[in-house]
Amino acid sequence: MMVLYSGTTCPFSHRCRFVLHEKGMDFEIKDIDLFNRPDDINTMNPYGQVPILVERELVLYESNIINEYIDERFPHPQLMPADPVMRARTRLFLFNFERELFMNVGILERAGNPKAMDKARQGIREQLTQLAPVFVKNKFMLGEEFSMLDVSLAPLMWRLQHYEIDLPKSAAPLLKYAERIFSKPAFTDALTPSEKVMRR
Repeated sequence: MMVLYSGTTCPFSHRCRFVLHEKGMDFEIKDIDLFNRPDDINTMNPYGQVPILVERELVLYESNIINEYIDERFPHPQLMPADPVMRARTRLFLFNFERELFMNVGILERAGNPKAMDKARQGIREQLTQLAPVFVKNKFMLGEEFSMLDVSLAPLMWRLQHYEIDLPKSAAPLLKYAERIFSKPAFTDALTPSEKVMRR
């Protein structure tokens, strides 16, 4: 059985929990206190971070790598496009999300310098607002099909209030898109009690 070492408020762990629930498979979640990490976390991941997925002898870290493995191992429903060109484009989008959006999320999660946090909020606000026009016509990031791109964005969209990020009116299509994701049973099932209270 797969075991996911997961932070109860960690947006990256949230992605992996979402995929596991979306696949409807058997797995175990081990909640990790991010402020008091057990020593074996550093043994499994040299960067000392969660999520970490363990299956028999395999140990994986980094949420996108974990999620692609789960998607290939349990292909229904498929979350990465079957077409190699679209799959490559999706990976490029995921890479861009990490560099342009989730780098800022990391700054907010560490809750350090107020100026750096304000800059991170502004960066997220601008990037998300630029994405909004996609959802005037598209149900999900890649059109009608729910994909790994939606999984990647969902934890951030859920935490906007928690991060004190207000989006402009022009981002309304993006917020409607987020509600579509939040209504998925797998998304609701993936939320920890600590995450449920992040959004009113």
